[in-house]
Amino acid sequence: MSEDAARLYLATPPLAEARDFHPALTAALSAGEIASLLIRLAGDDPRKNEDIVRALAPVAQDRGVAVLVEDSVTVAMRARADGAHIAGAGDALVDAAKKLSPKYIVGAGDLPTRDDAMRAGEIGVDYVLFENDDRDALVERVGWWAELFNTPCVARAATLADVAPLAKAGADFVMLDDAVWADPRGPAAAAAEALAILAEEGARP
Repeated sequence: MSEDAARLYLATPPLAEARDFHPALTAALSAGEIASLLIRLAGDDPRKNEDIVRALAPVAQDRGVAVLVEDSVTVAMRARADGAHIAGAGDALVDAAKKLSPKYIVGAGDLPTRDDAMRAGEIGVDYVLFENDDRDALVERVGWWAELFNTPCVARAATLADVAPLAKAGADFVMLDDAVWADPRGPAAAAAEALAILAEEGARP
């Protein structure tokens, strides 16, 4: 794969426990070189959430995958994840950047406007995540960011069909969640297809 090719970023469903998800995660990670994994948590119990991250993070980290925890700096640090993904460009993101940078990764999502994205970039995050159910609007936002800013951009692909357009638009990483976990062929096949698409896009002149 070209060094300029977009890389794959997986995000879990909101998890209330780790055991049942472990086989799906292992299968997806077996598909090839995955850059990052975002662990989403369903509950508010910090101790239980730490247990979930401790159970799943090494499965990915042992394969060279960076593991982030959604919206909890404390859980990320205590469970030895590689960073945290924070919603919005407000005080929570500022606080996360102060506590985690530069040793840990700090990502920002839930950035509906261009101003939100630029504010997150100014805070010094390691990436911004763009999501939109309107694929054309998402492609436009990714292209705008890629052309003007150096902070890496993650684009969430709702389906495998969205992967190529987002990579072509300039996303540094393409995030997949339900499109992998709910694929009837299984997560390994879905992740492998996504990786093949990214490799093909990266090989284009």
